[in-house]
Parts: sequence; C-alpha cells; structure tokens
Amino acid sequence: MASVNPFNLSDSEEEAERLPNEAADRERSPSDGAPGPPPGNPFCPPADAERPTLLLSGSRTSPSGEGISAAVPSAMVGSGETRVSVDVIAAQLLRDQYILTALEFHTELLEAGRELPRLRDYFSNPGNFERQSGTPPAKDQVVGPGGTLNRAGSISTLDSLDFARYSDDGNRESDERVAESEVPSQERKNFKSSPEIQEPIRPLEKRALNFLVNEYLLKNEYKLSSITFSDENDDQDFELWDDVGLNIPKPPGLLQLYRNCGTPLPSPRDTVDVSVGVDFGDLPGNCIAQDTPKKPDLSQQQQTEVVQELEYQIGLLNNEKQSLAEQIKKLQSEIQTLKRTVSSPPLSSLDPPTDNGQYLDIRGVSEPESSPELPSTEKTSQSHPQSHSKLKSRPPVVFDQPNRKLSPAFQQALLSFCRMCSDSRLGAEVSRLADSEESVMLMLGRCLPHIVPNVLLAKRERMVAHLCQELIPLILCTACLHPEPKERDQLLHILFNLIKRPDDEQRQMILTGCVAFARHVGPTRVEAELLPQCWEQINHKYPERRLLVAESCGALAPYLPKEIRSSLVLSMLQQMLAEDKADLVREAVVKSLGIIMGYIDDPDKYSQGFELMLLSLGDPSERVVSAVHQVFIPAFAAWTTELGTLHTALIPSLMARIEKLLKQGEHSLDEHKLHVFLSALQSLIPPLFAVVLQNAPFTNRVKLHSDTPTIEVTRFPRPASPLQDVATIIGSREMLSALLLLYDHQLEHEGTTGWDSLLWVVNQLLPQLIEIVGRINVTSSTCVHEFSRFFWRFCRTFGKIFTNTKVKPQFQEILRLSEENVDASAGNGILTKATVPIYATGVLTCYNQEEDRKLLVGFLEDVMTTLSLSHAPLDSLKASFVELGANPVYHELLLTVLWYGVVHTSALVRCTAARMFELVLRGMSEALVDRRAAPALITLCSGPEFSVRISTIPAFGTIMETVTQKELLERVKMQLASFLEDPQYQDQHSLHMEIIRTFGRVGPNAEPRFRDEFVLPHLHKLALANNSQAAESKRIDIATQLFEAYSALSCCFISEEVMVNHFLPGLRCLHSDMEQLSPEHEVILSSMIKECEIKVENRGMADAQGSLSIASSLVGEDAKTKFLSKMGQLTTSGAMLANVFQRKK
Repeated sequence: MASVNPFNLSDSEEEAERLPNEAADRERSPSDGAPGPPPGNPFCPPADAERPTLLLSGSRTSPSGEGISAAVPSAMVGSGETRVSVDVIAAQLLRDQYILTALEFHTELLEAGRELPRLRDYFSNPGNFERQSGTPPAKDQVVGPGGTLNRAGSISTLDSLDFARYSDDGNRESDERVAESEVPSQERKNFKSSPEIQEPIRPLEKRALNFLVNEYLLKNEYKLSSITFSDENDDQDFELWDDVGLNIPKPPGLLQLYRNCGTPLPSPRDTVDVSVGVDFGDLPGNCIAQDTPKKPDLSQQQQTEVVQELEYQIGLLNNEKQSLAEQIKKLQSEIQTLKRTVSSPPLSSLDPPTDNGQYLDIRGVSEPESSPELPSTEKTSQSHPQSHSKLKSRPPVVFDQPNRKLSPAFQQALLSFCRMCSDSRLGAEVSRLADSEESVMLMLGRCLPHIVPNVLLAKRERMVAHLCQELIPLILCTACLHPEPKERDQLLHILFNLIKRPDDEQRQMILTGCVAFARHVGPTRVEAELLPQCWEQINHKYPERRLLVAESCGALAPYLPKEIRSSLVLSMLQQMLAEDKADLVREAVVKSLGIIMGYIDDPDKYSQGFELMLLSLGDPSERVVSAVHQVFIPAFAAWTTELGTLHTALIPSLMARIEKLLKQGEHSLDEHKLHVFLSALQSLIPPLFAVVLQNAPFTNRVKLHSDTPTIEVTRFPRPASPLQDVATIIGSREMLSALLLLYDHQLEHEGTTGWDSLLWVVNQLLPQLIEIVGRINVTSSTCVHEFSRFFWRFCRTFGKIFTNTKVKPQFQEILRLSEENVDASAGNGILTKATVPIYATGVLTCYNQEEDRKLLVGFLEDVMTTLSLSHAPLDSLKASFVELGANPVYHELLLTVLWYGVVHTSALVRCTAARMFELVLRGMSEALVDRRAAPALITLCSGPEFSVRISTIPAFGTIMETVTQKELLERVKMQLASFLEDPQYQDQHSLHMEIIRTFGRVGPNAEPRFRDEFVLPHLHKLALANNSQAAESKRIDIATQLFEAYSALSCCFISEEVMVNHFLPGLRCLHSDMEQLSPEHEVILSSMIKECEIKVENRGMADAQGSLSIASSLVGEDAKTKFLSKMGQLTTSGAMLANVFQRKK
C-alpha cells in the first residue's frame, strides 16, 4: 500500500504528483519514522505503545481528544488521496502541542529549502517556551492548546552555549555542518563539533556571549573597553540578562566557563535536567482513560526539602554535642589527674618555665636529641612500631633556665602580657597537643566534627577564617610529630600564613599553639623551626602579621636558647621598634622586650636595654609609652636589681640626663624630654623601695604569721600595672606586710646604720633631687606638676615615717622661712624657686591627717608673709595655689590661708591675699564663694589702703565671669560701681588700669546683660575721660589698656542700641587718643570703627525689610514658636521671603 510521508509534502499538487510512489515508500521506512526522544529517555513511551495519531484535516481538534479517532493510515490510502498542505500540518501540530514533532518538521523543511513562516515565527519567539515554575511538571498534567508548556524548554539551553564541543568526525565538509538542535535526537548525542569546523553563531548565542564578555571586562577593570563594546552593541541591554532572550538563569562568568572547558557545569540545587519528549501518558487521548495518582504539589516538595535540611542540621548538632560530651569527660579526668599531682615536689631545673596560668600546663614531651649519625628516616622507622610506649618513656624537654631570681608572682605577672587563649574549646585543644598515635586519633575525633560543617559552609570570608582557626591544632600536632624537617617547616609556614589578617582572637590562638609546640619540641627546634617563620614576616605589608611576629617573640622567650634570646630575638625586636610605623606593632614590641628582659641574664646587654628604654620612651604614640611604663621598665629594673646596678647605674644615668637637660635649657627648657626622664624615674620608685626592703638589716628576721596585719589599701599609690606593685616584686602581700612592719620599726627605733641602700636614697638621691627642683622654672606649671607628682609618689611609697624623718627635714633645712632667705633685690632666693610649690604640693600633701593639714597651712602662711614683707616675686606662691586649687579637696584649706592674709596687720600681706583669690576662685563651688570668698573680698575693700582695694578687682572680675547666682553678682556689681563712681577714686590711675584690664579679660565670658549694661558704658566713660587727661604717660597707659579691652570685646555680639550709644563712641574717643599717641594703633581702630558702622547700617536696612524683627525676637525666647509665628504674619511673596535670609548680614 502506498503511503505518504507528511514531512516531505510540497505546497502544490503538481509537484506531489511528480514524486514517484517508490520514493515515498522508501522514505516511509520504519527506521525513518517520526523521530522520537533518544533511547533511555524516561519520558519516552514504551516501544509497544500505540503510536500517536494525527488528524490531517483543517478542522480544529479539541484538547479532550475528540476527533483524534481517525487514523492517519486510513486518511492516506492511495496516492490519489487529497493532499494536505504543510501549513495545515504545522498548525495542527502546534495546536495539539506536538512541539518536538513540529520542530523536526521545521528542520526537514529547512533542509529542503522550504521554510514555513508559521514554524519560523513560532520557534524564533522565546516567549513560547518560558517555564512557569522551577520544578518539573507532573506526568499527568493535561496540556491544552493555550496552556503553558511545562515539558518543552527553549531550544536555546545552556548546552547550546557550550564552548568546548569537539567532533569525532573531523572530515566533515563545511556544507554538512548542522546545528545541534537541527539534528534528529537519535543522532544528536553522537554529534560533536570539532575545532576545525565552526558552526555559524546564532543570534541568541551572540547576545549571550556579548553579555558574558561585557561582564568579564567590567569585573577585570577594562572599563573603557566595556564602554566601547557596549556602544558597538547598542541593541542590547548589558545590565539585564533577561534581555538576551534565553529562558535560563544567567550562566557562570566567562572565566569559570573557560576553566570548566568541556566539563558540564553542575546544576543548581533547585533545578532538574528534563529532556523534551512525548510521554504516552501525557497524550490527550489517554488523559480521560488513565487515572494515575497525583504527585505532591510544589509547596509539599518545598516543605519536604526544608524538613530534610533541618534533619541534617540536627544530625550535625547531635554529633557536636556528643563530641563535646566526650571532651568534657576527658577534661574532667585530666583535672583529676592534675589534682593528684598538685602535691608533687617543687619544680626542678628540668621542668618547663613557670607561667601565668594562661599557658595550660602541658607536660608534653618531644623526641630526644638523637645522634647525628642516624638519618631521620631510619630513626622514624625504628620508633614507629612502638611509638606510644616510647613516647611515654621519654624524658621531659630541657629548657635553658636563666640565671635569674625573679619572684614567681612577678614572672607570672610578666607573662600575663602574653595574651593566650585557653578558656575556650579550641584554645584548650590548641594547648593540649597530642604526643602519641592514640592521642592523635582522639584529637582528630574531637576536631573533625567541628571542621567538616565549616568546610561545607565555607563560602563567606568569616566562615573561611573560622575554618582556618579549627585547623590550627591539626597543623601544630602534625608539625610537632612529623619526622621530616622540610614537611615540618612547610606546616609551620602554613600556620603563620593561614589567615591573611588575623584578628586578636586568631592571633591568641596561634600564639597558644606556638607555646604548646615549643613546650613539646624544646629550644633547639624552636630556634630552628619557629624563629625563621617570624623572621620571614618581620616586614610583612599587613600590620596584623607583624603584630603576630612581635607577640610571638615575647611568648616564645621562655622556650628559646638563652644565647638566641639575648641576641637574635632582641635584635629583631629592636629593628621593629625603630622601623615599624604601626603603633600597635610597636606597643607589642615593647611588651615583648619587657618579657625578654625578664629572662635575659647577659650583663653585657645592659647598655642595649637602657638605649631601648630611652628609644621607646621617646615614641610619639601614647600607647607605646604606656607599655614602656607598664612592662618594659619594671622588667628592666628587676634585671638591674639582680645585677646590683639599679641605684648605682640606672637611676644615676637618668638623673644625669635631667641635669644636663636643665643646663642646656636655662632659657628654653625642653619640657617633653624632662617629662620623659622624670616619668621613667617615677616608674623606678617601686623597684627601688623593694631593693631597700630586700637589703635591709632585718630581712633575716622575717617570719610569716597568720596574724600578720593586712596592708592598707591607701598605703601605696595605685600602680600603673601589676609589675609596679611592690607586693608583686617582693613575691606576695604577706611577705610585704611582714617586711613593712620591720621597716617602720627599724626607721623609728633602730636607725639606718648599715642599711646601704636606704642611706644611698637619703644621702645621695634626695639631695640631688632637691637641688634639681631648685633649678627648674617656677612659672612652668608643667614642670612643677611633674616634680610634685614624683615627690608625692616617692613619699607615699617610702612611707610616712620616712617622709617625716628623712624628706621633710632636708626641705626645711633649705627653705628656712626667714627674710634672710629671700633676696628681694634679685628675686632669686630659695623661697622664689620651685622648691616651695613642690614641697607644699608634693611632700606636705602626701598624708591628709589633721597635723599634716596644719603643717601645710602654716607653711603657706609663712611663705605668703615672708614674700610679701620682702617685696619678692609671688610666682612660687602662685604656683602653689594653682597646683593645690586644681583639687577641690584643698579649697577650704586655701581659703583658711587667705583669711589669715585678709586679717593680717600688714597691707602688703593683705594685697598678696587679694591677688591669690583670683587663682583659687576658678573651679570653686558657688556656695563656698558666697559663704567665704566674697565676704573676705568685701572685707578687704573696706580697708583704708587703696592698694588693697585695687588688688581685689581681678578677684571680683573672676566672680562675674564664673558665678551665676544673681544676688552674688549684684553685690559684686555694686562694689565695682563704687570703684568707678565714687569721687575718691577719680584720680586713682592704677585703679582705672586694673578695672580696664579686668573688663577686657572677663567681658567676653561674662553675662551679656552685665556686659551691655555695665562694662561697655563704663569703658565709654573711661575713654571719654582719657581724652582730657593732662599727663601723657597716664593717657597712653589708659589708651593702651582700652585698646586691648575693645579688641577683646569686639568679638562679642553687641546689640544695636549699645553699639550706637556706647561701643562706637568709646572707639571714637580712643581713636582720637591714638591719633596723637600711637599711629600704628590708630590704623587698626579706624578699621574697627568702619566695620562697626557697616554692621549698624546693614542692621538698619534689614530692619526696614522686617528681618531684624524676626532675628531679635528669637533671642532669649522659644526659637521654634516665635519663628513660626513671625513667618505666619508675613504677607510677602516667595521671592521676597527668600530675600529675608539672603540679605541678612
């Protein structure tokens, strides 16, 4: 029977009649039937299934299957049957959703050179192939003619963008090249393109490649090339992948595609691979007959995935819980073991160095030092079979013990500056390195459950860093036990480069591991394996890595050979201290240097240590200087104490530098250098006192008793660090308490005979210090404060008995309060020097009992009286009042001293007391001013001497400047008004000078009302009166003071009324004086007058426009309410409203 191939029909019957029936029969062979999916496709119907039928008619076929009962063979019996046009066939295929068949039909027509517009338009539109969901559809989903196509994806898939397809057949001609989607599916899987045969690029492929190329250019900073590329492809939007036209997610970047080459890319987790085909169960004709069970919907599938994910996480957490429980059991057993060994004998010289408790007590062992004749591989093979038993029988590692006598408390406090991490699970793991095969296995069992989950999640930088942290114990354990030196070196290199920029916690973890490693392997391997890693990173570009090196040098100091400790490591740290630019790194260097000083025992290194101390003290960073005082100086002092050079070399060297500095800076003293040396000297006071105690005659009588009294909290000044605590230096608070009892008894009853260290302090150090104090500038408040603080700490450290019997007598011998001790003519007597304020504030204030306060009050009263009666400069007394007035505790005491001067019979003493009030009123409470200061000043004003009254004016001005109490301000205002308006003061030139000077000082800071209503009107009167002053000298004095006052007040806000009525007229009066007396001042005054006139003129213009009324109404009132109310009253336009703000000057 003749049959017709519907995929080879022509558009005309004439052409069809020319086709021989034999050719039609040959084309209708079973092997070339309607092509289907590839073999093995799960969506392909079984081989024995009934073939789908196709209605070759122009009538519409319903989705339900009606009308499909007519079979194709019956419709095509005989060659003379009416032929159906290919367009009708194509329409029927598309209408019934036989997309793959339509695609093959379209391919055959293209090969025959007869492209059908209907199929071309359909397959070139990507919108026909958009998926409606990201999950595969159910098998039994019914597809109607207008429904969504869930089984058919786009003809352009990720496979079609594969850039690495190579053909097995390299001899194909170019005219035989066919696109992958244009080849029947049975042949498609065997077809691969070769490098020699390139397919013509398709439009969608070109757009996809353009997008990936542009993305690559942008990511790799080829921005100009990207711009040019975008301009050349202006028909494409490179910011939106959907603009390409493919219905697939955006593929990986160009670089990843290149790296993958021919390897298929892994599919995302939420997608599945689905082949396009026709499943027999999906045919419309069988939809009604079959009743297959439905699969769960999309939401149920998502819920199932969530449940599976949660179950997976629960399993991980359970594993972690189990491992933690095992670890707790092991730790508890170790604690019990350690408790049983607590009562063991004292540490011998073979034990590891004493630490501060932050090092876990790892009694690990390492391989013994084997003979160099045996190669490492042979030693490994010999020790491997019985590694566990051999490791247990090995002797402990021997460390080089320095020849030092530090107290355990001091050594522990010193090592506390090595920041270890032992209070966490990982820190404990790092501290407890394995020493046998069995313990290695246990460690792996504990660590791997924490590593594996992080490997799975290590996508973010934080996760990667945490994973690296978890690897530290494994790396260290392997480096510790590995027999090959090269492998160990590589592992330690990995450890130091594991984290690019390790933070504090990560550095602590690495340091803890390095210490554990050092305790296991001994000093030789630490020198050979760990130190090179530090040396390599000494100039690393990241400060965190250099910080790790600096901290490692200190942490490893106890475990290094002593010759390396005092040579190589010291040189490394010295180089970093001098060259590193990061403050944090230099701070860590200084702390590590301090730890090195705690273990160094080579006396030849003293000079290098002293230079390092001076170098670090001169560092510009406060952090570094603070670390010097906290760590380096105490450790260096402890070493010099053992050398016996603390009071014979170190302190005298600093004293010599201070004296040299004072000689060089008689006119301009370098106060910063003085502070550096004096602060270093102050940090040496605790170790000096410890030397005095430890070398006292009574040290052999010290006995610790349970009833030894505790040390008072205020006995010593608060130390800057634990290393400056005398109890830490001595060894314990109990020992210090026993020594202090004997110390006080010895000073009070037995004397200092044979006590060389204390005699050096009394006979050499104290006289030299007092002599230096007498040479510093008394007007330098900084120097006075520094020396005062030094003597205060010195006296408090050495105790009250020492201060009363040794320090005070030496000062009193020098000061000798009498008029003979003051050279009034030259002003260079001892009472005019800085000795007075330093003795008053540094020695007499050490103790605050009643007799101490009386002694201080009496000394200040005597100094005030002596200086006043001798007409000597008051700088030393002023310095004392300024230093004491800074502490509110002494305000009452100072007022007691001043009241003594107020009621003194001598006018000179009363004048001095009036001058001192100005210095103590700042910072004093208003209640104290009202209750004691103001009445004393008014009492002074009631005296007959004009000089005393004039001396009170600066104090009254200070009250006006600092007090807010209205009643008190009115009393002061009335007193000042009496000075200005009382006729008896009209010819008092010095009074007018003092008032003008005071007004210029306090006017800018005083209350605005006081300034406008009192200060400026009286300045105007004084300027006007000065115009008629006959004495030229007095006239120019007043004019000069007025010029200074007006210059200070010109910066204040002055109302227009006061400006016009008082400020400008006063300036014009002053200008007329300066024209005749001082032309250079006259130019400045002219400029000031012109500026003030411009301000007044601008305010007048602004007032005419209404802006001044708004601004003035806001002063002193609720700004928001008034401003909004005024804005509501304006009736101007928007442009005029803007001008209100623009024209305001």
